[in-house]
Amino acid sequence: MEQELRLNEFKTLYKTWKTGVPPLDYLLLGLLSWFEQKLLDNRIKTDLDAAIEQYDTLLPPSPTPVYTETPSASANSHSKTSTSLPEMRLTAPWYDPVDNGAEGG
Repeated sequence: MEQELRLNEFKTLYKTWKTGVPPLDYLLLGLLSWFEQKLLDNRIKTDLDAAIEQYDTLLPPSPTPVYTETPSASANSHSKTSTSLPEMRLTAPWYDPVDNGAEGG
């Protein structure tokens, strides 16, 4: 696999520091390639983290669900033998009970 420098700064450094001795030049190329990759990884990570943080601040806060509790229908009945429990309902805040999802008559 051939090593290749991507950034112009590293290409310039390699051309400037090149000695003309192939083993040393290859070692220099390897060192610059390794350092360049670490630098690019760090730049990408910090830019991506900053973009995610900025995106998270743009999102509106999620609405909280609506909790309601009403006495059950059997609580009003004349039967005193059974224990009646209240009706509990958890509703999404965007739910419109009047609309009820039926459109176009």
